[in-house]
Amino acid sequence: MAVDYSVIVLYLAGMLAMGWWGMRRAKSKSEFLVAGRRLGPAMYSGTMAAIVLGGASTIGGVGLGYQYGLSGAWMVFTIGLGLLALSVFFSARIARLKVYTVSEMLDLRYGGRAGVISGVVMWAYTLMLAVTSTIAYATIFDVLFDLNRTVAIILGGAIVVAYSTLGGMWSITLTDMVQFVVKTIGVLLLLLPIAVVKAGGFSEMKAKLPTSYFDPLGIGGETIFTYVLIYTFGMLIGQDIWQRVFTARSDRTARYGGTVAGTYCLVYALAGAVIGTAAKVMYPKLGSPDDAFATIVKDELPIGVRGLVLAAALAAVMSTSSGALIACATVANNDIWSRLRGIVKRSGEEHDEVKGNRAFILIMGVGVICTAIALNNVVEALTVAYNLLVGGLLVPILGGLLWKRGTVQGALAAVIVGGLAVIGLMAGYGILANEPVYYGLLASLAAYVVVSLATKPTDEAVLAAWRDRLAGRAPEPVSEPVPAHQ
Repeated sequence: MAVDYSVIVLYLAGMLAMGWWGMRRAKSKSEFLVAGRRLGPAMYSGTMAAIVLGGASTIGGVGLGYQYGLSGAWMVFTIGLGLLALSVFFSARIARLKVYTVSEMLDLRYGGRAGVISGVVMWAYTLMLAVTSTIAYATIFDVLFDLNRTVAIILGGAIVVAYSTLGGMWSITLTDMVQFVVKTIGVLLLLLPIAVVKAGGFSEMKAKLPTSYFDPLGIGGETIFTYVLIYTFGMLIGQDIWQRVFTARSDRTARYGGTVAGTYCLVYALAGAVIGTAAKVMYPKLGSPDDAFATIVKDELPIGVRGLVLAAALAAVMSTSSGALIACATVANNDIWSRLRGIVKRSGEEHDEVKGNRAFILIMGVGVICTAIALNNVVEALTVAYNLLVGGLLVPILGGLLWKRGTVQGALAAVIVGGLAVIGLMAGYGILANEPVYYGLLASLAAYVVVSLATKPTDEAVLAAWRDRLAGRAPEPVSEPVPAHQ
């Protein structure tokens, strides 16, 4: 194991070194939060693929393959479909807005104070996303070093918090590129072919497993539909995803780079399902499907390769964790704290925006680590996060992009009604039930349409300014949307 340990330690040390390098480049708010909006196609594609393919997509994707066969690819497949839809239909317009958060977009579109309420919902989503990614460190470090769960979470979380706090989006972008390469080599080029060969090839897999394992719809139509609602639509509106779109050098980069990343996700989805199916042949009686990834890595891979594949799993977790962390901190600082400071007029002086955002990443990071230690069920936490996001924010965001008649009152009604409906339905049906997101989304849509039609249309001057921003005719704002001195 000494060779494997060396690979992992070098990888972790490299992450910290890149954080230090990023600190030297992050001299402004734009550099710190969105990498100066300067990423080209190659870097943009790699970092976008890295953030959406996290621990759930890697460890969880293999687990679904173990449980359902090839149809277990659907969860990650719908993530890829969402990224493709975002890139083809919306990313160019989103990139041209030159904002930092989804809530700023809502304020621009509706001309009202939708920011704080929508910011709270988005903050809860990004927090839970960061927490679930952080919990996954326990699984990986347990295989690597046989560490206690709490120690594993603190170790992995501390490294992510350190490089994210130091260099912001520049550090995260560079580490994500490395993580993308490591994942590609470790999962697609090494683990996938080795797993298939060790299982005896596809003919042997078909002979030993039920035919349902090779049915593309074996996981069930309702489950696939729910994945589309939660993950495909979730990709369209998540702050963690939008913040990456904001890093694109141009709208063309956002469109084509995102399309490449989405296509990569589809390949990754199928690879995870095949690896899980192969693991089912080799280990038919594992205690939990989520153990499939760690078991096949630990028992079947040669020395050195094992370390690289475990580094790939660590890379998957770290990329999502760091992306969710900076998104959580950006929303907390720019959409909630800065706006509340403006409302109560506590301070009139200018402040160091990089220093402030850096402090929020550190604070949110410590909170994420503590919450991860306290929580046990990753699936439940992730389900709560996506249900809140889709139920509360999908309608006002897409409505703002697609329907001119939507108003700020309708947007606020959709956020509040959809969010409360999801919470109430989860309490009634159970967190993992499908009904909360179905009915919550319908309630949000109804509230948005009815209230928008019942209230005064959005001022034409606001819509004209919105159209200018969408078309890229307006300059990037030099200050926060709601400065502290107003």
